[in-house]
Amino acid sequence: MTRLGLDFPTKWGRGYGARFVRNLYWKYYITPVVRRMSTLSVMGLENLDGHGPFIFVANHNSHLDTPLLLSALPPRVRRRTIVAAAMDNFFMQTVKAFRTVLVFNAIPIDRHKINRRSSQLALELVEDHWNLLLYPEGGRSPDGNLQEFKGGAAYLGERSKALVIPTYIHEAGYLRGTKYAKAPQYTQRPSQRRHHVTIVFGTPLRAEGSENIRRFGARIEEAVAELGRTISGDAQYGRRPSDEY
Repeated sequence: MTRLGLDFPTKWGRGYGARFVRNLYWKYYITPVVRRMSTLSVMGLENLDGHGPFIFVANHNSHLDTPLLLSALPPRVRRRTIVAAAMDNFFMQTVKAFRTVLVFNAIPIDRHKINRRSSQLALELVEDHWNLLLYPEGGRSPDGNLQEFKGGAAYLGERSKALVIPTYIHEAGYLRGTKYAKAPQYTQRPSQRRHHVTIVFGTPLRAEGSENIRRFGARIEEAVAELGRTISGDAQYGRRPSDEY
């Protein structure tokens, strides 16, 4: 019987055979299609000039965020990037789980509670010099604004000493929003088969010696929010009513 959820095997997805197939698929199909339908523009690639590993921490509005972001990465970085994917969404059916691992080099995470097993796997992979893509909001934004981050990104960044790359994805929700997005501002508009999307990679962050995980997490969240405010022109992006007090 095939194991599902956190038990679904993913090590094969990091093997040479799967990597060979994945690289061809991204080079000749996914990246050209994504760049054509999104007319994708990318900023901040100079922040990825180091050797890594990198932990990409991004906002999340659409199921297209991952192919968009991975298409924006230089191939040398993308080939060593793992995606932390929601266990309850992508790893509860055998075919879907297999496809998610093969195409996105994904590992399952429990987004509803802290799970030591999935956290330990992610940590071990980053320490083995794999890059990691995380959406710390825990799911697609229900209203288009940046949601409060969960602590996994800061924990992994602090423990692994990897560079955390705050990342902002602008207006991906408008791309076929009725199918892939969640926020009403995207789902209540006519679905767009083409829409310009901007992805920005911010200045790398590291946990400071005197900084606890909570403060580091707040700094990561603010860095993503600031990228969003700068690119979108929305001064309230990433702010909540409690921030005024």
